[in-house]
Amino acid sequence: MTSQFVLTLSCPDRLGIVYAVSGFLTRRDANIEDSQQFSEHGSGRFFMRVEFRTGHERDELAVEFAEIAREFDMDWQLTDRAVKPRVLIMASKQGHCLNDLLYRFRIGALHGEAAAVVSNHPDWADLAASSGVPFHHLPVGPGGKAAQEQEILDLIEAERIDVVVLARYMQILSPEFCAKLPGRILNIHHSFLPSFKGARPYHQAHARGVKLIGATCHYVTSDLDEGPIIDQEVARVDHAMTPEDFVSAGRDLESTCLARGLAAHLDQRILLNGHSTVVFR
Repeated sequence: MTSQFVLTLSCPDRLGIVYAVSGFLTRRDANIEDSQQFSEHGSGRFFMRVEFRTGHERDELAVEFAEIAREFDMDWQLTDRAVKPRVLIMASKQGHCLNDLLYRFRIGALHGEAAAVVSNHPDWADLAASSGVPFHHLPVGPGGKAAQEQEILDLIEAERIDVVVLARYMQILSPEFCAKLPGRILNIHHSFLPSFKGARPYHQAHARGVKLIGATCHYVTSDLDEGPIIDQEVARVDHAMTPEDFVSAGRDLESTCLARGLAAHLDQRILLNGHSTVVFR
């Protein structure tokens, strides 16, 4: 009986990295099913993702690989594909991204489990229930934002959440909250970053006569809307379209872009590279 694993790593680029990794897997009777790598000449860093099957256990492999990781100064992660990441989806008044993600989880299109839905409004309780996902109405109450965020953090711990997705969640997360979950919060931004920030971005775009509108999926950091970009999606527009037409097209862009970004995260296809990302296909 074999199990499927994903090994991701980044380290200073030098001779022998691929040889060391492939040799390690060969000696453990591993069948490599997919392997991708990238050398960034500017930073001198090397990135690699390997998907493989073997009869060995994950903990055994991790202990043995740690020696190679130390030799090459690797940042690395070994994931058992049989363990599905647990996802917390957060939304506010707009539910198109939430609805799309719940559907994708329900049909198995995303390699993960929708463990809970959180909203600062009660609107989506029935939608979550229809997908069999627990709903938590957590508004900003008398205790303020800090108290509400602590409730969310308590939920994340209790539900063993691996990744948080802001599916048009319109409350700004505090730097303290973001610092507790580095590389584990994804957001969808309703424009090309950094253009058209703030309220009514599609109306801003319409007023400027743009010919392309877009959406950006990115990791959340303490710098608002400045986190590493994961994915972007675009659509052509023209002068005959109204701001409402832009908004309608934007909903589809946002849903598609967020789902694609989350899929890449759940499949361990994203490696952080400073303020940027390497996203393997």
